[in-house]
Amino acid sequence: MTAEPDQLHPEIRAFRDFILGGYAGQGEARDRDHRRQIAEAVRAPLQQGGPAMARTDHVIVAGRRLVIHRPVEREAALPVLVYLHGGGWVLFSIDTHDRLMREYAARSGFAVLGVDYSLSPDAAYPQALNDIDAAIDWLEAEGEAHSLDSSRWLIGGDSAGANLSMGVTLRRRDRGQSLPRGMVLNYGAFDDLRRASHDQYGDDRYMLTPEEMTQFWADYAQGRFDDPYIRPLLADLIDLPPAHLAIAACDILADENREMAVRLAAAGVPTDVREYAGASHSFLEASATSSIAQEALDAAAAWMRARVA
Repeated sequence: MTAEPDQLHPEIRAFRDFILGGYAGQGEARDRDHRRQIAEAVRAPLQQGGPAMARTDHVIVAGRRLVIHRPVEREAALPVLVYLHGGGWVLFSIDTHDRLMREYAARSGFAVLGVDYSLSPDAAYPQALNDIDAAIDWLEAEGEAHSLDSSRWLIGGDSAGANLSMGVTLRRRDRGQSLPRGMVLNYGAFDDLRRASHDQYGDDRYMLTPEEMTQFWADYAQGRFDDPYIRPLLADLIDLPPAHLAIAACDILADENREMAVRLAAAGVPTDVREYAGASHSFLEASATSSIAQEALDAAAAWMRARVA
C-alpha cells in the first residue's frame, strides 16, 4: 500500500530534502557531542547569504556567548529582540540560527540579541533560564553602551526557544522583574503530552518525530514535568505580554500551539496567531528559498514594530 503523499508546500519539501540529505551524508552519530557537531555542519550552509548587518558584536556574559546583530548604524538606541534558538534544548546554537536572526533584524529594524544558552542534559534545568536571565540583566545594565534600548525589548524563539521564551517570561513575572513588550513564539514546545497532530505528522517527512520530541523532553525536564516554567501549558498565563504565534500546520507541535493561543487569549493576553499551511517544523530556517518563511518573518516583523511604536 502506497503511503499518503506529504502535505508540504513544494518549497518546504525541498528544504526538508536538503536537511535530510545533509544528515544522510554525515553518517551515524557516535555520541551526543558528535550529534551536535553533525547538526551544526548540516545547517552551516543555511547561514550563507541573507541580510548584511551594519554591525555584529560578540560578548560573553556569565560564561555564555551573546551575538548582537544591528541592521543599521545610528546614534539612537535600537529596540531589541532577545532571540533563543531551537534544537530541543539539546542541539543547535546561535551559529545554526545566525541567518534567521539577521532576517529578523533586517525586516524589523530591531537589533537581535542571540543567547547561546546552556544545553541539556549536560546543564540541568534551570540553567538555560538562568543564562537567559543573565543576558537580559546585561541588556538592562549595559545596553545603552551598545546603542540598545533596554526599555524596548521583546523575547522570542523557535521550538525549544519558544518554550524558553515563555518559561523565562513566566518566571520574571512571578519574581516581579521587568517583562518584555512581547513574545514571538514560533512553533513552540509547550507541553509533553501527545496530541492528534503527533499522529498526523509524526513521521520524518515533517522534520520532527514524536520519538525525538519525547527524548528532548526527557533530557530537558529530567522528571520535573509538573513545573509550569518547563511546561507552559500548565501555567497561569495572566499578566503576560502580548504574544505572536507562528504555527506550522504540518508539525507534530501544531495542536499544542493552537491550544496555547486559545489559553493566552482566554487569560486576556493580546494574541496574534498565524498558521501556515504546507509548513513543517523548522520552516523559518528556509528563509532563503521559501515564500512561506518570508511571509511569516514579515508578519512577525510588522507585529514587533507595533509593540514598540
